[in-house]
Amino acid sequence: MTRKIIVNLYMTLDGYADFPKYPGSDIQTDEPDEAFVDMWINNYDSVDTIIYGRRMFEVHTNFHSEAARKPTDPKFLFEFSRWLDRNQKIVLSHYMTKTDRQNTRFMKGDLTEIVSALKQEPGKDIIVDGGPSVAQEFIQRGLADEYWLLVFPVILGRGKQYWGTMLNQQTLELLSIKKLEYGELVLHYRTVR
Repeated sequence: MTRKIIVNLYMTLDGYADFPKYPGSDIQTDEPDEAFVDMWINNYDSVDTIIYGRRMFEVHTNFHSEAARKPTDPKFLFEFSRWLDRNQKIVLSHYMTKTDRQNTRFMKGDLTEIVSALKQEPGKDIIVDGGPSVAQEFIQRGLADEYWLLVFPVILGRGKQYWGTMLNQQTLELLSIKKLEYGELVLHYRTVR
């Protein structure tokens, strides 16, 4: 059985890759919300590789590595950081070639060939948390087996969009939908092949 490619997307209703402000978005909690549980915690046992673009890798290193954690951060974020640190990190970059962060590989070249090779390696499933440019490449090329979308109740109209010109139609099967307290939607889809 080959490894699944799961693309995590965080977006406004109009498809922009942003974390906007809206009523309830600024509330800090000591417990993870349902979206975090569905998109990350529930995948701790089934995922061992995260794919990033260069910029998203730098953001995650600065905010989500265990070394970047503050003593006041909630316990679940320390657990998340430890999980990320021990997992394999694949950075898609033409220019970046090294980092101090453990368990990190840099890859460049044809994305379809990279994904094919990664899916044949031994291991668990793979999450793409690569930022809008990387996610858009996975979407356009039909490389994702599943999608997790956290849709914010905001129409933004600016920034970088996930959706672009598609090469072919892709049909998805809705696996679950969840409405959160402040109007966010958590959508889980599987690609119909």
